[in-house]
Amino acid sequence: MGFWHFLFVRAALFYLVYTALLGTLFYFLPSLVGPFRPSHVHAGLVGFFLQMVMGVAYWMMPRPGGLRQDRLEALTFFLLNAGLLLRLVLEPLYLMGKEGLRPWLGLSGGLQLAATLVFAHAMTRRVVTADRLRKMREARERRER
Repeated sequence: MGFWHFLFVRAALFYLVYTALLGTLFYFLPSLVGPFRPSHVHAGLVGFFLQMVMGVAYWMMPRPGGLRQDRLEALTFFLLNAGLLLRLVLEPLYLMGKEGLRPWLGLSGGLQLAATLVFAHAMTRRVVTADRLRKMREARERRER
């Protein structure tokens, strides 16, 4: 497992624990449910689930021709987590009446969207047909002769 794969999985586990703790806290302090429910759901779906999927996909998906995507992995990680952390901090405040935070929440969504687009671009380079893999192998063998 590479460095970025490790970070994706570790961050995903952090958000899993955060989501479980926040969900448990809702039973003891029900007044928190209103402003924190969207963040709770987002931390679970994006922070845990999507981040785990991205980390495992970067780690396990085939790398045609020995493809290395360290920069794309790093960019995905930073964009996703910057956007997610911005949302988790600001959204409860926004829902408690701080209207001036709306543009910052838009930025958080834009960062997460950018992370998703970078990830999708990276995966399109990995998802290839068997015929394409054969052609890549043949081209590599011709170059080596």
